[in-house]
Amino acid sequence: MKLQKMKRPNHRPPAYTDPDEMERLIDEYFEKGVRKKVMVVGKKPNQKKVEIPIPTITGLCLYLGFESRQSFYDYELKPNFTYIIKKARLFIEMTYEELLQHGNVVGAIFALKNMGWRDKTEHEVNQTNVQKLDYSKLSVQALKEIAALEQHNEDNDN
Repeated sequence: MKLQKMKRPNHRPPAYTDPDEMERLIDEYFEKGVRKKVMVVGKKPNQKKVEIPIPTITGLCLYLGFESRQSFYDYELKPNFTYIIKKARLFIEMTYEELLQHGNVVGAIFALKNMGWRDKTEHEVNQTNVQKLDYSKLSVQALKEIAALEQHNEDNDN
């Protein structure tokens, strides 16, 4: 597979100082630089092939001339670029979310999980949402069982 020639002369790393220039190039990527996937839609005899654009973080990074995704992510830490990078990432995330509606979803699920999505519900437990128990009304046996459970949990945590 032949790598596409980068836009940057002499393979210099990009040094974006103008957020508007980066935003213009990001828009250009979404309009013209995104690779397309050919999919067959419909049932026989009305099947047809359609091209679906599949923007990716990696594709965007290469289009912008970065040598790694981390270099792209580092721009998110720069105040003038934060909004632009977050918006581009969100657009790509939206595309994967839309792919969940088209049958073969494994790749989209994998990508979304790598973008921080979870497929399970987690509950954070802290002192504000735990009710205090009134131990004074418990039997000696119940207190011993609670103590044993707490000791078991401490042993497993260590």
